Amino acid sequence: MDHPLSSLEVIRPWRTATLIASAVATLELVLLVVAAVALLGEPVADRVRSAARAEALAPPKPKPAPSPAKVLPLGDTSIVVLNGNGRAGAAAEAAARVHKLGYIVGGVGNAPRTDHTRSVVMYRPGRRAEAQRLARQLEVTLIAPLDGLRLDQLLGAHVALVVGD
Repeated sequence: MDHPLSSLEVIRPWRTATLIASAVATLELVLLVVAAVALLGEPVADRVRSAARAEALAPPKPKPAPSPAKVLPLGDTSIVVLNGNGRAGAAAEAAARVHKLGYIVGGVGNAPRTDHTRSVVMYRPGRRAEAQRLARQLEVTLIAPLDGLRLDQLLGAHVALVVGD
């Protein structure tokens, strides 16, 4: 009695052939990648090493000098006045004097510390000239970059006047 071949038996040889062909193709791909890395990897690595060595041994490049910032006119210079001595109303009095000179008073408040024995004019980066001008006009001898104050405490002002005793 003849038995017809089942459909699974007909498909199975093709499936096996497909799996073998896929395995051979994968092996060829892996071998090609290994060969490419072996042939191209060393020259590229040598170029990277020599470039890194040259960069490390090269003399430092001079940094360009920052261009001097344009000095702001009085009416465009914002000053925050802070009470650094703890005496009530000291910052308000100083703010009135600053305003009479023609500056913008950006804010009045208390300094983080209240033990300042001398008034000090502090400035944000690039605004030293404005601080020197204000200090000269108020006869304050102590001028410094921000010390004990953060930029956000300036409330956008260019210079801070901390009123001391």
